[in-house]
Amino acid sequence: MSETYDVDLFVIGGGSGGVRAARIAAGHGARVTLAEEYRVGGTCVIRGCVPKKLMVYAGRFRDEFEDAKGFGWTLDTPRFDWGVLKHGRDAEVARLEGIYDANLTRAGVAVVPQRAVIEDAHTVRLVGSGERVRARVILVAVGAHPVKEPAIPGANLAITSNEVFALESLPERILVVGGGYIAVEFAGVFASLGSRTTLLHRGDRLLRGFDDEIRDALGDAYARRMTLRLGRTVHKLERGDGAVVATLDDGGTITADQVLMATGRRPNVAGLGLDRVGIETDAAGAIPVDAYSQTVVPSIYAVGDVTNRANLTPIAIREGHAFADTVFGGKPACVDHRLIPTAVFSTPEIGVVGHNEDVARATFGRIDVYKARFRPMKATLSGRDETILMKVLVDCATDRVVGVHVFGHDAGEIIQAVGIAVTMGATKADFDRTIAVHPTASEELVTLRVPAVTKHSVAAG
Repeated sequence: MSETYDVDLFVIGGGSGGVRAARIAAGHGARVTLAEEYRVGGTCVIRGCVPKKLMVYAGRFRDEFEDAKGFGWTLDTPRFDWGVLKHGRDAEVARLEGIYDANLTRAGVAVVPQRAVIEDAHTVRLVGSGERVRARVILVAVGAHPVKEPAIPGANLAITSNEVFALESLPERILVVGGGYIAVEFAGVFASLGSRTTLLHRGDRLLRGFDDEIRDALGDAYARRMTLRLGRTVHKLERGDGAVVATLDDGGTITADQVLMATGRRPNVAGLGLDRVGIETDAAGAIPVDAYSQTVVPSIYAVGDVTNRANLTPIAIREGHAFADTVFGGKPACVDHRLIPTAVFSTPEIGVVGHNEDVARATFGRIDVYKARFRPMKATLSGRDETILMKVLVDCATDRVVGVHVFGHDAGEIIQAVGIAVTMGATKADFDRTIAVHPTASEELVTLRVPAVTKHSVAAG
């Protein structure tokens, strides 16, 4: 006699990956329950990329007001109101959360607002009610959380990217610690909104893993917008005169009204019950899975940041969809993590698809590097000290474009379209025969004809 289950699928976590998996599985006819202990929508919608992007937009108006003068506009001195931004941002997040809830309900997914933990390979316990639910398949989609690493004395005086959205006022002075996406984006936001901002990073460049020329361009731009401290770490934090005093490794100090630690994120696996079923996490605390997101326990799968494969919202969504199609739709699918278009919403923005120059050279041996660095047309009248940098990397053996890097206004929008071409395997010849849209910045990508002399076709090794 076959075993009976309360549901076909139990999803732990209501973020982007879990919601997509639940909806698609239900569409395939599965009985689905989803448990979320906080708010449906996950990091991206509730306290991540969506509310942060709204703050990025707010900060960029500062530049627009200044630039308008060069185009003949006379403006009164603009005044920023943090409370208005916070209210509007929070209302939009609540609206999106409602849409997520409604979409799950419409798909036939039962949503339980409780924490859920794993009891055995087919059993989930709801912590609030104590109820146990038997599921044929369990999907773990609990995401990750910010951490204050390395541990330092006084770390409790700092906030993380979670608490940023609860600030009731704009800090006059803020110290942002870190050099990745989150640190770079928030430092740009606060500097643009008017905070006296210091960005401190232990490395000699921001954004490890990105192309070095892009990293240098960002560093130069940020050094003009804020105080940029590279090659330094925070030794301790102390309270002093209503502010927070950060003592650095060289003995220097920085006094700020807020300190934002943006030094990393870790998977949300604590107390989840993985040990009960024999699932061991890796060195980063992530759940190991195969190409189809299946763990060592055949009935348990995991998607999104908790697997630490590629920690981006669109990847979690794609993984969740592929899981549902594979397990409940009879359409086996896995996600290719090798080619991922991505953007950093710094100011100026960064858009990337494919390899950086060092990796491309190591992978393909001989590459051509096409490069353009220029002043944007808008800056000719605004007078803004701004540069756009674009790089196209081409494998000499196949003429295939293996990397595109854009630094400048709307880089995120540009790279999404370019990502289609690169994903399809476009060659440099394909780029060359594409008609340019003039006058635009992005036309440079299809008008580059001569490789950069100093970087041309250097053999690996």
